Amino acid sequence: MIVLKNPDEVRDWATKQKADGKTVGFVPTMGYLHDGHLSLVERAGKLADKVVVSIFVNPTQFGPNEDFDTYPRDEERDLALCRDNGVDVVFFPDREMMYPEGYSTYVTVNNLGEYLCGASRPNHFRGVTTIVTKLFNIVCPDVAVFGQKDAQQARIIEQMTADLQFGITIDIAPIQREKDGLAMSSRNVRLLPEHRTQAPALYNSLCETESVFNNGVRSSSRLKEIVVNWITAEAPDGCVDYIEIVDWDTLRPVETIEHSALLAIAVHFGTVRLIDNIRLDVEGER
Repeated sequence: MIVLKNPDEVRDWATKQKADGKTVGFVPTMGYLHDGHLSLVERAGKLADKVVVSIFVNPTQFGPNEDFDTYPRDEERDLALCRDNGVDVVFFPDREMMYPEGYSTYVTVNNLGEYLCGASRPNHFRGVTTIVTKLFNIVCPDVAVFGQKDAQQARIIEQMTADLQFGITIDIAPIQREKDGLAMSSRNVRLLPEHRTQAPALYNSLCETESVFNNGVRSSSRLKEIVVNWITAEAPDGCVDYIEIVDWDTLRPVETIEHSALLAIAVHFGTVRLIDNIRLDVEGER
């Protein structure tokens, strides 16, 4: 495994792989890797000949009162996990390398970021799409793998990739969960014990709602009411940021589910914000 910090070195490596007829798979991360990340690495390894993982806590996607400074970091552990899981290159740049003095260029995808996390985190997705564009230009992957836990992010990157004609396949991998159903996240380690006990209520509420949906209920208000009631009862310390049902293609809220939709939730437990989602697929669509 090679660890590179200079973008030019990564680009040169990728160019050599392409010259040798190899395909490159890419998994962008902010580090503090867990089994969810490693499932993306495994998936990338099945889709391409070589795998690159980037580790960079991107400052431009954090708001002024968010957890950039406290976001968990462990470089040595991350590198060991990458080495043990067959990663070929780890791109580990520093902030000055990615955003040098005088940096002033950003990438924005209109419309898809108006709701869900975009409504409560202004400029978050501008930071995401900017760093992913930069990483795509550095790594030059054939395929990039993202997790469905960050479903809005994945959909926005999918749109950006198509609009800017990157020629990169975007693969969206299933959510990986703890044994009690909590979606794997680097932020989970920061939950207080009592909050960690309540946090699985997010997924349980989604499962209960999916069951009602599968029995024929298509009213978004009725389905969202189930989520609210479940979280109120099972996660009393949780503060709901949003509970929304949106069309998968447009990410706009729908009153009645007529096409495949996304049920997405965000809940604060103290200073930790957790997100989760499920697809509500109308028969014959996906």
